[in-house]
Amino acid sequence: MRGIAIREELTDEWNNRGIEEDKEYAILTAEICKATFGITSSEYKDLKKLKRENLRDHMTNLELIFSMLGEAATTEIARTTDAQGFDENKNAAQKGGEVAGSARQDLEKKTGKKVSTSQNYLEKTKQTPMLPEASEKDE
Repeated sequence: MRGIAIREELTDEWNNRGIEEDKEYAILTAEICKATFGITSSEYKDLKKLKRENLRDHMTNLELIFSMLGEAATTEIARTTDAQGFDENKNAAQKGGEVAGSARQDLEKKTGKKVSTSQNYLEKTKQTPMLPEASEKDE
């Protein structure tokens, strides 16, 4: 839910700063993703073998957290710099993504594991057996 709210806050901010065309939103989103993960949104979908599905629905918790960080940082940078129009917001998107990208790289260095993987969250949850419901005596 918070991820959706962060995304809506960002797109509202872009709208207030002169971004109007769907193509511009897509480009700015790709800039954040590229700076955060080193690949664009469409390349990320290819990595996860997605066709028309929503990328966020298939991200692991860490992937989603870093996406949210990139978007929240972009919103804050756009506000702080009073970014207007496409070019200034593209610059803010790149910088916001860099904040998240640096944090991702730091985690990867400390854990020795990649954050961006082909692992698909929805497929993983479908394979995970459900825990039995608590019985009345457990309550």
